[in-house]
Amino acid sequence: MNPLRLVRARPGAPFTVTFDDREIEALPGQTLAAALWSCGVTAWRTTRGAGRPRGVFCGIGVCFDCLVTVDGRPDQRACLVPAAPGAVVRSQAGWGHDE
Repeated sequence: MNPLRLVRARPGAPFTVTFDDREIEALPGQTLAAALWSCGVTAWRTTRGAGRPRGVFCGIGVCFDCLVTVDGRPDQRACLVPAAPGAVVRSQAGWGHDE
């Protein structure tokens, strides 16, 4: 069942953001993490040491597992950043800076 129907939500028109050269659809008010999850992407960062996959852990901006690069700015928490039309989002390895 579509969860939007359950709550009778009427979001605005969808738009696209680019994630690692792939266009994904987002809805107004969604965070980048929510948009990625809704498109089936559950991990978008790897840890610095072992290269383990990470995505959303806390979902409220306390941890740093969901880091992405947004429009060239590294270390943005996907669970806090609202999806914006035309945003260019890239996955990160480690901390996202040159190591």
